[in-house]
Amino acid sequence: MHWLALRLVPGVGAVTYRKLVERFGSPRGVFEATGAALRGADLRESVVAAITGFAGWAEAARQEALLAGRDIGLLSLWQEGYPERLAAIFDPPPLLFLRGALASADRLAVAVVGTRAASYYGRSVCERLAGDLAARGVTIVSGLARGIDAVAHRAALEAGGRTIAVAACGLDVSYPAENKQLAEQVAAQGAIISELPPGTQPDRSHFPARNRIISGLALGVVVVEAGSRSGALITARCALEQGREVFAVPGSVQAPGSAGPHRLIRQGAKLVERAEDILEEVYPWGSCPRVDEQAAGFNLSGASADEVAVCRTLEAGPLHVDELATRCDLDLGALAQVLLELELKGAIRQLPGRLFARAS
Repeated sequence: MHWLALRLVPGVGAVTYRKLVERFGSPRGVFEATGAALRGADLRESVVAAITGFAGWAEAARQEALLAGRDIGLLSLWQEGYPERLAAIFDPPPLLFLRGALASADRLAVAVVGTRAASYYGRSVCERLAGDLAARGVTIVSGLARGIDAVAHRAALEAGGRTIAVAACGLDVSYPAENKQLAEQVAAQGAIISELPPGTQPDRSHFPARNRIISGLALGVVVVEAGSRSGALITARCALEQGREVFAVPGSVQAPGSAGPHRLIRQGAKLVERAEDILEEVYPWGSCPRVDEQAAGFNLSGASADEVAVCRTLEAGPLHVDELATRCDLDLGALAQVLLELELKGAIRQLPGRLFARAS
């Protein structure tokens, strides 16, 4: 309950929440700290008073009961399984509410976003790009909104790939209502996440914060169609601030939905016509296999020397990543690339505790 309670404290946002937990060891430790100790954490006096006089325990208990009753998981920034890439941004959500499941394959993720008022051209291009990426093992991230977001999620599902939706409301709230069935499909074949607790209704202020999570999960953001004031451009800006790649699909100079992508291209975003334009930037160390190729198994005869070394080393049993790096004489950066490629090819699998094993 303390995890939920701390996010209810007025003045405690994502950055302050993280600072407090890391200083006091846990949310319980924050609430048990003295006023003097809290002042030593450079908090405003109003925040110190809000913590020491916290009166929101009933609301925290109500939210905890909602999680249990509606099959919604809770994942903290300090738990195994929290997305590593998202954890590295300036203001990662300290808590993620979750339906479905996150997976190690989601490390190879691309966000596809755009306007709610998508044209036939935008829908067809989005469907092709997202479907081709998903068929090659790329997880598609988007915001579950009508228009381009919904097309991207559906294309990933139809390609047999994974997709993650980031909601701007509680996970028990159907928004937009027309995407309720799509949301169920996403949860079954990927995950829906939110930093907002159950019962939270959509609000205009929630969307910019949601967009930083979309970009934070991904290696890059693709803007398919967007007007000059579209929220998709906020996602692109978040991506730039987080050091992610930004891609844009060109369109007709007469179409309103081309204004956003064309502006991004003028500012240096990479022009995208096909999935390969994206893959060569986010997956530059090899050919990303299609899902149907992964199912056929992994043949060592066509593998690189490092892939062979890793696979043969793991034949004796699971190993921690540090031990694997030592035995294969690879630095952790190079090993991470080899492990990601082998996972995508179905040759190995990751176990809890940063252990890796040969796939059965």
